[in-house]
Amino acid sequence: MRPPAEPPAAPRRLSLLLLFLTNFVPSFGKETLRTTAVTPQFEQNVDYVDFIHLNILEKKVLNNSEVSVQYLCSKPCIVNLEAVASSEFRTGVPVYRKRWKDEKNLYVSRTRQIHLKFPSIMVYRDDYIIRNSIIVHSVILYAWISHKAVNSYDVEQSEDYQGAVAKNFTFLEAVPPFERPYKDHKVCLQWGADYLWMLQANRIPQCPHESDGVQILNFIYASSGERTGIVKKFEQFENKELETVRQHQIDYPMFTVSIWLYLLHHCEKDLCGILYFIDPKEMYSTPAVFLNEEGYLHIQVHLIRGDDLAVKTSFSLPLNQWLRLDLSFKGGQIEVSSVGKDLKRHHHQSFTFREDFYYDDTAGYFVLGGSGYVNGIEAFFGPVKYYRLNVLETEQISNPLHDKETVEQIELYYERCMDIQEIVYEYRHIVKQGEKVKRNCYYENYYLKQIHKYGEKSKCDAFTWGKELREKYHTLFKVLQEMDFSAPVLEDGSDTVLEIGRRMFEKVAKSLSSADGLNNMGSSVPLLVDSSCCGYHKASYFLAVIFETGLGVSVDRAKGLLYSLVGAQGNERLAEMNLGYKHYQGINNYPLDLELSYAYYSNIAIKTSLDQHTIKGEQAFVETIRLMDDELLKAQTKENGDVFMWLKHEATRGNAAAQQRLAQMLFWGQQGVAKNPEAAIEWYAKGAIETEDPVLIYDYAIVLFKGQGVKKNTKLALELMKKAAAKGLPQAVNGLGWYYHNFKRDYRKAAEHWLIAEELGNPDASYNLGVLYLDGIYPGVPGRNQTVAARYFYKAAQGGHIEGTLRCSLYYITGNMEDFPRDPEKAVIWAKHIAEKNGYLGHVIRKALNAYLELSWHEALLHYVLAAETGIEVSQSNLAHICEERPDLARKYLATDCVWRYYNFSVSQVNAPSFAYLKMGDFYYYGYQNQSKDLELSMRMYAQAALEGDSQGFFNLALVIEEGNSIPSYILDHLEIDQALHSSNTSLLQELYYRCWNNSNQESISPCSLALLYFHVRVFWNNILHSTLIYFMGTFLLSILVAFAVQYFQSLSAHNSSVTRPEPSSDEPSSSGSSNEDATRLVQQDERTSSDDLAQQELNHQNPLVTS
Repeated sequence: MRPPAEPPAAPRRLSLLLLFLTNFVPSFGKETLRTTAVTPQFEQNVDYVDFIHLNILEKKVLNNSEVSVQYLCSKPCIVNLEAVASSEFRTGVPVYRKRWKDEKNLYVSRTRQIHLKFPSIMVYRDDYIIRNSIIVHSVILYAWISHKAVNSYDVEQSEDYQGAVAKNFTFLEAVPPFERPYKDHKVCLQWGADYLWMLQANRIPQCPHESDGVQILNFIYASSGERTGIVKKFEQFENKELETVRQHQIDYPMFTVSIWLYLLHHCEKDLCGILYFIDPKEMYSTPAVFLNEEGYLHIQVHLIRGDDLAVKTSFSLPLNQWLRLDLSFKGGQIEVSSVGKDLKRHHHQSFTFREDFYYDDTAGYFVLGGSGYVNGIEAFFGPVKYYRLNVLETEQISNPLHDKETVEQIELYYERCMDIQEIVYEYRHIVKQGEKVKRNCYYENYYLKQIHKYGEKSKCDAFTWGKELREKYHTLFKVLQEMDFSAPVLEDGSDTVLEIGRRMFEKVAKSLSSADGLNNMGSSVPLLVDSSCCGYHKASYFLAVIFETGLGVSVDRAKGLLYSLVGAQGNERLAEMNLGYKHYQGINNYPLDLELSYAYYSNIAIKTSLDQHTIKGEQAFVETIRLMDDELLKAQTKENGDVFMWLKHEATRGNAAAQQRLAQMLFWGQQGVAKNPEAAIEWYAKGAIETEDPVLIYDYAIVLFKGQGVKKNTKLALELMKKAAAKGLPQAVNGLGWYYHNFKRDYRKAAEHWLIAEELGNPDASYNLGVLYLDGIYPGVPGRNQTVAARYFYKAAQGGHIEGTLRCSLYYITGNMEDFPRDPEKAVIWAKHIAEKNGYLGHVIRKALNAYLELSWHEALLHYVLAAETGIEVSQSNLAHICEERPDLARKYLATDCVWRYYNFSVSQVNAPSFAYLKMGDFYYYGYQNQSKDLELSMRMYAQAALEGDSQGFFNLALVIEEGNSIPSYILDHLEIDQALHSSNTSLLQELYYRCWNNSNQESISPCSLALLYFHVRVFWNNILHSTLIYFMGTFLLSILVAFAVQYFQSLSAHNSSVTRPEPSSDEPSSSGSSNEDATRLVQQDERTSSDDLAQQELNHQNPLVTS
């Protein structure tokens, strides 16, 4: 809760010029003739004026192009023709010159055919002889007449052009090198040379050339008539020749604009913006085109002398049909035409001013629709084409309606809706007339009066409509028969159609939110269509989501787009957010268009600021609650929940913290509690009086100042605010400044309090100081200072201030502030951030969360899809989680792959959670259903999760290396890993495992700590295996092993020989050569053998399973 600051003062010259006359239009004391252009007729008694015209059948740079030069000389003259080309490296290079004298044919219009010849490198493709054809950006053909003497024929043409009595020029379209023909050189190449050339002949790339044609809008834009629109800014031409022409045309503008429109209503009040230019001083400049209350065009221009003039067309624009509005400006002349879908001209009008206009299309920005200075029109904009340097006829303009299917569907939709609205209104009128007749009888009959009071409500059984119409709208008639028309809101009939649309929608919403509600989708769609036609555009957004995602029906993207556009045009917040998100991301066949995205998001961002000051409506605080977070889910409660009852108990006992939390929950509708401002104010009052908590005192003072849910009491509010400020509460100090600013108009005291609050870090105070500078009322500082104001707004935005963020986003989209260079993407991000705090979106998210907690799966799926399609990330990841948890539900009711779609949407956001990156990384690594594997994308996802501080991201990247893959260098650079480590997998693994451990819980054993330990053990073991010591030890051990083996086999051989040799008898002499040692060894061996036999016998005795 924060006190709002005053809006900035309105610009001085932005008040529009009103027109009243038909033939002569007064403006600032000057008269503007409105005439029709005619072809001049030469007469004998008029002065002849020299002229020169160029007519070219095909305006392309071709060799031997033919140009027809028509001219008239009043004196002996020299006719000059010169072509000037600009390439990538040089500009203003003459490539063709021709001149001739004409001294005899005076006062006679002459025509001469000239064949232009250009250098071969400009008009032919590269071949074996022409090796370096040039890329021509532009070619300008100049023609002029000079009254020169014969002896001045050799004067430099550049000097001659400055003193020309008549001159003209035209653009020739450069042909890209790859589209040029080959030149016939009349020579024959050797076979080898010819073959080598043919191998590379078709590899010449095609390069685009710079053009003066700008496509301001290429997709349908739904303009709701609010103070927001599409902002476009033109830059200077890169081509110096084109830029020179543009600068020459500042005081003699020549441009054309073509706008497709489907107009729904004329302007409700004053004027509504179609297309206009805002200069750096926040003034309207040339051109400025508006629509008035009667449907006529109001065209305003800025003159060179500094005044503004305006004209009004004599024809009005028709409603409910597509038309193209073509406007061309040439010097002091304006041509206006309206063209139908068949490209046939319906209306045309010319205006001629006595002075030339001032026109610099780079010194400011264009707005299509509404802005902070004027409301936009209620219409659909089609393609908008702007020709910056050329005046074109209607037949020459190339601006087709591309999406003909959507164009036709918009027409059919509003034709059908006109029938439905007429039926609803007439039906209600018939029912009310019948009730009126019955009521007159009730006054005379008590019995009939009681039947009317307590019996069935009136309905119309006798139809006045034909059978064909009843069959066509049978669903509508059935609902009308069941509806009660005695409700007070339907008595006056002012909002009858809208109220009936609301009732139809609520009936459908109740049906879809039941236990098996999504089974009723087929029968619900016709009711939603009728509700949408009645102007209740929540139904339009439901239909958009249903058809785009295939929720219970077949996917129909054309209908999804139709109802998104219809809902956005009807100011449905979620529909506008949906379109803003789709154009921001460029998904689902929506073109990426940041300016168009900003137009939608800024509208909802402005409404978010206003909605927060309105306690009515289905709003709830937007909370970031993820379904994977069990702690947050446990904290959700209701009025009869344990958490709420405990807070209430503590608040009753006088606990200030409990009173604060309870009041916030009730005021904003947080943590699952229904919004109840009246109950919240009771706790604010109780806490302010009993506990004297400064926050509660401040909050209670604010609601007393504004009268939100309580009667206004400025005196008591001021006392409480001073009391809270005395306790050092920054927002209370800011509140005192707000009081002196709004109630006392004491800007000095207001500034003093705001400076103190700003030093204490209060963003509201920063914003309010910016407003003082912007309005030019800061004490002691004369005039407005937008630069200082913008700095304060930026500081407020950094602190989360909504209005400050909105102002900064506007600066970024216009680029009119020096400290805020134009950055459409940043403008969209800031506006999107505010729009996603909208209370109506919060209400949908809260319904989805409550349904999930109550295990009402159909309702949870429905509302999470509705929220996810607006582009809010938390709902996208929550929806993907539900689809993982209940895959049967997702497969049955969603035609799209829910898990893949919404996790993919989630990771495209700037605030995506790390687990979404990990999910997508796994999908790309292992492959997901119909999606193919993509190792590089997988690593990018893991790296992004790692950058978010998730240890799992580093762990997964390490596993990728462990499996023999390499990580691209740009990913490692993105992770800020030293390039010296890129070439070594061991060093990379060590760094990744260390970061994994560093980002995990270091107080407990985690997978990262185990992986790091295992890595160090492996490295240690590998170092041992590859060291010199291990080779020495291995050799030594192997030698010992060989020695033992040799000794063992020697002893075994000796044993075998002693067993097989016969024992000598006592009477035989011993063998010759036997020594006493041999005899001794034999005796010892016999003794060992005897002892071994005894041991074996004992063992056999102990184990009966062993036999001898």
